[in-house]
Amino acid sequence: MIDATMTKRMEEATRLTRAGKLSEAMALLQGAGDNVKSQQAPKASSQPGNVYESTCQVVDEDFSTVKPTPSSSSYERTRKASAWADKWSSFQGMAQPSPTPGRSEEARPGAFTAGSFSNRAGSRDYKLFLPSSYHGQAMPLVVMLHGCTQNPDDFAAGTNMNQLAEEQSFCVLYPAQPISVNSSKCWNWFKAEDQQREGGEPEILAGMARQIIQTQGLDASRVYVAGLSAGGAMATTLAMNYPDLFAAVGVHSGLPHGVAKSLPDALAAMQGGTSTQAGRFSSDVPAIIFHGDRDTTVHLSNAERVAAQYAVTKTKRDINAEQGRVAGGHGYTRTVYHDTLGEARLEQWRIHGAGHAWAGGSAKGSYTDPKGPDATKEMLRFFMQHRQKDTMC
Repeated sequence: MIDATMTKRMEEATRLTRAGKLSEAMALLQGAGDNVKSQQAPKASSQPGNVYESTCQVVDEDFSTVKPTPSSSSYERTRKASAWADKWSSFQGMAQPSPTPGRSEEARPGAFTAGSFSNRAGSRDYKLFLPSSYHGQAMPLVVMLHGCTQNPDDFAAGTNMNQLAEEQSFCVLYPAQPISVNSSKCWNWFKAEDQQREGGEPEILAGMARQIIQTQGLDASRVYVAGLSAGGAMATTLAMNYPDLFAAVGVHSGLPHGVAKSLPDALAAMQGGTSTQAGRFSSDVPAIIFHGDRDTTVHLSNAERVAAQYAVTKTKRDINAEQGRVAGGHGYTRTVYHDTLGEARLEQWRIHGAGHAWAGGSAKGSYTDPKGPDATKEMLRFFMQHRQKDTMC
């Protein structure tokens, strides 16, 4: 039987691993935890309004499933971690509550309701917000992909997206990543099987969006996707694979598509490591990108690499940059790329002094920075400037 002391020890070992302190974690699991003296990183909090800085939270804490190559910079660290991860996985199965089965509610105007979607690639639960002005008309749809450890309710509260949907008359879909698929509830942006059009999470998410469009009679030419951190990485993966579905994409503190194929690759990319794979991908989907220059979870260089995957940045034709500051908040640099017709196809926002959090978000949700600029409003402004010219979804 697992007592409270063992439970706390296991939880602490997991936290140490997330902080990169593998020797301390293994010592703790071997019963030597009381003798371990180390300078521990501040314990992360998921209380509303806090900025969460933890490298592992953008990927997956299950090191035992990783098959790194010896050339990987994280190989030795991962090899050591796997020794105790096997012990942890058996404990986790007993101590962790089973996920609650998905439930479906009737979608109705002015309500935030739960639903579930399944196709050949798998199934996911979701939350759907329909504004009170919705009565079957063809409204736009915004798909919101939460970050690690978050859920649809938390993400909706932190971004204020539902409030703006009520004011501007559009619908919002929040897919949910279950703990059974990723132990930190991260979207699996770093797995090869979840980076392709046919199969994996992209097919599930695209299928879910299409079903909502059809069921609710929404405007298929105005479908957008945005995400934070791991959700931002998956958002750009969707833009690469489904340019016929999404009219624009918003990436906040995310990573480029295809930059990693394993957990060690993901950790290296998050820390600013280079990859030749990411340069092979390109999309014509309009994009708006936000990233804090004090982000210690996903290195700022990833914002440049995300931008480089969008076709308009390759032309170098018309680029405008401006600086500004939110009253009582952060300064920022906004760079806009225009195509040959003068249309703004990409915006890149570098937020000075900001960490790994949704800019301008509400303290009612987790991992937000109320000092702005307001990423939600700016994304919506950008989204509504774009629509599919030939809808094929």
